[in-house]
Amino acid sequence: MTLPGGAAGTTRERLLAGVRSWVESTPVRRLVTHFGGDWPDGDLAAVLAGLDAFSARRWDFRQGRERPDAREPAFDPATAGLVLSAAAELGLVRAVTPARSGYAHLLVLGGLAHACLRRTAYAAVLARTAAEVTGEVAVLGSFRPLSAAESRTLDAAGLSGCATEVDVLDAGVRLAFGVTEPDDERGEPAGHPHRAWSSRTYRPAGLPPVRVLAAPSSEPDRRRAHTADTQRFWAEHVRLRAGDPVLMVTAPIYVPFQHCDALRTLAVPYGCGIETVGVDPAARAAVDVPEPTLTPGRYLQEIRSALRSMRALHATLAAG
Repeated sequence: MTLPGGAAGTTRERLLAGVRSWVESTPVRRLVTHFGGDWPDGDLAAVLAGLDAFSARRWDFRQGRERPDAREPAFDPATAGLVLSAAAELGLVRAVTPARSGYAHLLVLGGLAHACLRRTAYAAVLARTAAEVTGEVAVLGSFRPLSAAESRTLDAAGLSGCATEVDVLDAGVRLAFGVTEPDDERGEPAGHPHRAWSSRTYRPAGLPPVRVLAAPSSEPDRRRAHTADTQRFWAEHVRLRAGDPVLMVTAPIYVPFQHCDALRTLAVPYGCGIETVGVDPAARAAVDVPEPTLTPGRYLQEIRSALRSMRALHATLAAG
């Protein structure tokens, strides 16, 4: 099952068709039926609204908490197998290699501590061996405080001293790209982690510049910065041109929702191309960190995230 196309110049009509194809696909319908839902009536907007409401009742195990704190549901073997099969069909399981040999920019999305280290390491491999980058490598995160579990993971790996997500991203960049001090550093502490921002640019020898950004939240009184906030913040700091091909790196489980967020926040307003790939599981982080087990509950949660991201994309496209 393919995601909405991200090639530069893709029309709104083709993007809408891509959303419909993914949302109304057999694996999504199969999951809704299995979990006791009726397929929503109406046009695509109504279907997306209905699936958002249904998934909130049946597949939202976070309930406003961070991902590591989500409740893990107990599924029978048949249900677990159905979920894992659907996740694979919907593009949340397998990593794929970049389709092009060159890109204008390479984006690395932040996440939990282990993911920050794996993604920065994979980005360095791509920049050195697989994808020429003519612009910059941009590593996007926020001032989200690390959990106690993340801090223990870093301590065990010999990487102490990190307090926030962007600290881990910065440490990952220094290790993976072989840099020590930024060439340029700026930011605004703002006295509040949801309003603060920072930017550090490194210039590794023989590679494009690497910028580590911590974005502020667009709703600082309600929440920390999320993926779309970091993407918008980066777009404001780089000369993103129509037609620029952009490669984005995340984990396979997050590819559908973060790809659609990037279509909404970058491709539609700027006219750039978006290709999203998950980290190759064979790629090692710069330090030894454990990879958490991805359970059926985790996959259902991120299928819900994808549906919500596609609903937001559809609303943007419909408004335009």
